[in-house]
Amino acid sequence: MNKPEIKVTEKMYEVLRNPIFTEKAMKASENGQVTFRVPLTATKTEVKAAVEALFGVKVKSVNTIRVGGKKKRFRNTIGVRSDYKKAVVTLVEGNNIDLTTGV
Repeated sequence: MNKPEIKVTEKMYEVLRNPIFTEKAMKASENGQVTFRVPLTATKTEVKAAVEALFGVKVKSVNTIRVGGKKKRFRNTIGVRSDYKKAVVTLVEGNNIDLTTGV
């Protein structure tokens, strides 16, 4: 039973803002996980649909993490960095995404 192809929309490009390239994210990529920065309003189902449509892979699960902005001091003023959300996408075994070459 094959699933029909998911139509790529502009919203899918907005959901996946950019990939995250940190040491922890690169270590997770060895286990078939890819990390993306997503909007605070993005849901797991939106992230899953976007990854499957844009990259043509099967997604096993999506974990989202809401990261609070840090308080930072610059001279006499105290500011706060913006909150952001990241999504750790686990791919089905045998699928992979090469983020170093681009979309």
